[in-house]
Amino acid sequence: MDETEPPGAPIGRSRAAPTGDGPPVGVPSEEMRCRILEQLPVMVAYFGRDQRLAMANTASASVAGRSEAAMLGLRPGEAEPGKILQGGEGLAEAIERVLRTGQGEPYETHLVMEDREHIWQAALSPVRDAAGEVQGVSVVTLDTTEQFWARKRLAVLNKASRRIGSTLDVGRTAEELAELAIEDFADFVAVDLLSEVLTGDEARSVLHRETISFHRVAQSSVLEGCPEAAVRLGGTHAYDRKSAVGRALVLGEPARFDVDEETLSRWATVDPARTRSMREYKIHSALVVPLRARGITLGIALFCRHRTPGRFGAADLQLAAELVSRAAVCVDNARRYTRERATALALQRSLLPRRAARQQAVEVTARYLPNTTGAGIGGDWFDVIPLSGARVALVVGDVVGHGLHASATMGRLRTAVRTLADVDLAPEELLTQLDDLVLTLDREQPAESSEGGQVAGATCLYAVYDPATGRCTMARAGHPEPMLTCPDGTVRQLSLPSGPPLGIGGLTFEGAEFELPEGSRLALYTDGLIETEDRDVDSALDKLRELLGRPTLSLEESCDTVMDALVAERPIDDVALLLARTKRLDADHYASWDLPADPAVVSNARKRAAAQLDAWGLDDAVFTTELVVSELVTNAIRYGGDPIRLRLIRGTALICEVFDGSSTAPHLRRARIFDEGGRGLLLVASLTERWGTRYSSTGKTIWAEQPLPDSEEPDLF
Repeated sequence: MDETEPPGAPIGRSRAAPTGDGPPVGVPSEEMRCRILEQLPVMVAYFGRDQRLAMANTASASVAGRSEAAMLGLRPGEAEPGKILQGGEGLAEAIERVLRTGQGEPYETHLVMEDREHIWQAALSPVRDAAGEVQGVSVVTLDTTEQFWARKRLAVLNKASRRIGSTLDVGRTAEELAELAIEDFADFVAVDLLSEVLTGDEARSVLHRETISFHRVAQSSVLEGCPEAAVRLGGTHAYDRKSAVGRALVLGEPARFDVDEETLSRWATVDPARTRSMREYKIHSALVVPLRARGITLGIALFCRHRTPGRFGAADLQLAAELVSRAAVCVDNARRYTRERATALALQRSLLPRRAARQQAVEVTARYLPNTTGAGIGGDWFDVIPLSGARVALVVGDVVGHGLHASATMGRLRTAVRTLADVDLAPEELLTQLDDLVLTLDREQPAESSEGGQVAGATCLYAVYDPATGRCTMARAGHPEPMLTCPDGTVRQLSLPSGPPLGIGGLTFEGAEFELPEGSRLALYTDGLIETEDRDVDSALDKLRELLGRPTLSLEESCDTVMDALVAERPIDDVALLLARTKRLDADHYASWDLPADPAVVSNARKRAAAQLDAWGLDDAVFTTELVVSELVTNAIRYGGDPIRLRLIRGTALICEVFDGSSTAPHLRRARIFDEGGRGLLLVASLTERWGTRYSSTGKTIWAEQPLPDSEEPDLF
């Protein structure tokens, strides 16, 4: 017998031989077909050409909550159970199109049944008679609620990964969470953080308090005005630890609860304002999800529904928990950044000068502005250092990099500059010593260290101004050249020899000397002032020249004008600006005499010094000054050489200087009982506040300072 299936045989048909004239064995009878349809767990319905329900299986009637007889004759939409959120009338239009075109199509509807939203996916197929005419439409419907919410959760979480945590700002991260949640499953969202989180600290013991205080950092609603109804944005409020929110926070677990009249009545005595708001906006369902990351509790997120009729379900709670979990990590990252930034800023502020040093060579003001782009505090610094002989050193520097390492390195370099300046090194010699120090710091840094890398690349500009001569000597190490504004208003950029950044090693630094008219303004700055995103360096320098050339009443106004015009609202780099107006010593503050190399001139030098102090009204300092002048001039004549010059300066201290043409270094020594010499410098050191030696290309100067009555130190900021 041929076992081949005959052409056109139905799929799945039994191969058993027929018995008599009846149907083949295994082929269901008409009654069995009806039973199969009735017992099918999938909803099946049939609409005739009049678009009325002509047949529905038991699954359809069960879901609709009606008998099949009660459903017969209903039109599309009337046969669907529950409240229609999406679809309804669209089903009738879809059935009409299938009847007209004879082409099947899919259909999706959203319904609320028993306060729970369901999503139904249907397949509409034409039913034809023997002649091929469409007589009706069969509708096979599947409940795809779980699949729908799974897809929606994935879509929301995908959006969250792109939108939440775009900045290292705690408040903005909370806003991103609230904005995203109201787009997808909530009508009102509030994010409350513990106050300690906003300052970068960790809140641990606060959870043991009976009342837990929060700071409202973000809230968003589908209705305008609703966010401001209960708690003001930026305000502080509290929850009792026994409340629903308090319990969720203490336990660290998300919670879902319905807001009914009993709940509101219970809350009314504790928080009447919040209760009135919930009644006014008809909030009926809420989710409370703690913000926790890395074992640290940060705050709470509250999700409410008042326009959406369906209450929050288990899927919503799971979605909210995943969203908040991601947001909590971003908030914690922002918190840690806030703490590190605050620490770095505090460190840098403590290392920068807070008050102007006592000196009369220049009038000075300065500005420092840290960057706000998230890269961390940089290593920009400035300084004003009083030197011997009423001179002053002006310093501006920049350490490459950001964060605590850059701030700490800046502090070390600033300390080194002040130490080297106290030795009275020339600017180019000071930068050479500083370059060696940076190389040493780099060698001490472990190769595998992750604390900011090497120091190489730090820049510095060092200038020394002498108010007695009006001359200023400068040298730079990879730093922008300063600007000079003359008294007539002309502005020019001083041309200095180009020196390499600190830490390169093997290259030399050169100094340049300029004569600055009295009343000139010298501008020293870091590259953050002129290197911006919206303009190139040349145009920024042109703008700086124009701003510095404007007539102003004070340095403060000039400083503010430059910062406001050139610095962006959110600078990408730290900015330091130092402005100094030069002064000159006049006859009331300065006296100088050239002396021959003759021991007989010592008594004459004492008389001249005493007469000058009498003219200045410093009679109390005459005796000490005569001793100092006698010893210093005698040493210059005995151990030095021509030319010899005596100078008295009345500044923040009374300064006595003796210059000679020798570079021989004097030093203190203890004279023995019968020694005739060796007591001069020891006597000078005992009678004065401090003394020292500085060298020049033509000789050396020995100086000594005596204190004058203190004067107030002006604020630098």
